[in-house]
Amino acid sequence: MDQQPEADRSEDRRQQNLTRTLMWIGVAGLGAALAFTVVRVLMSRRPADPTSERIQQLIDEANHLLKTLDEQRNTA
Repeated sequence: MDQQPEADRSEDRRQQNLTRTLMWIGVAGLGAALAFTVVRVLMSRRPADPTSERIQQLIDEANHLLKTLDEQRNTA
């Protein structure tokens, strides 16, 4: 009968513990990603208020102006 030396069994246990730990980290990560996605979807379903819409319009306009300025600077 072959019996594993104690060092091999200890290494196997460490490997199993590492595998189990990584699996639970992955499960927790997937759970966090799912929760984040659900919250984002629920937040996007809220009726938009006029102030938020106007702020977004101003941000978009500023981004457009910055892009135009950058393009003019690169072509000059």
